[in-house]
Amino acid sequence: MAVINCPGCREKISDKSKLCSFCHIDLTELDVDKMQSLRTVNLIKKSQSLMTQSFIAMLLFCGGFLIMFWESVQIGTWQHTAAMGSIGIGFVMYLITRVRLLLLKKSKG
Repeated sequence: MAVINCPGCREKISDKSKLCSFCHIDLTELDVDKMQSLRTVNLIKKSQSLMTQSFIAMLLFCGGFLIMFWESVQIGTWQHTAAMGSIGIGFVMYLITRVRLLLLKKSKG
């Protein structure tokens, strides 16, 4: 008995099982078209998840600037430290997420 990845949810399952215990997909009825459809759906879900993470990173980055300049925060206060941290975390998170999106798109094509 070997362990394989489920084509639907990518969880580890037995190669002898007829039904995935995680996503409940029937493995006996899978053909090439259904496999391709599952891959496409998984790529779309991954892309949407990365876009959501990118949006959250942009909100952190812009929120830090908004706090910094709208409230005219003084250097050395906890508000300044929080705003700078938000800007830094948002910027790094955005860059990493965009690189992950580029790699995902490159792997599609």
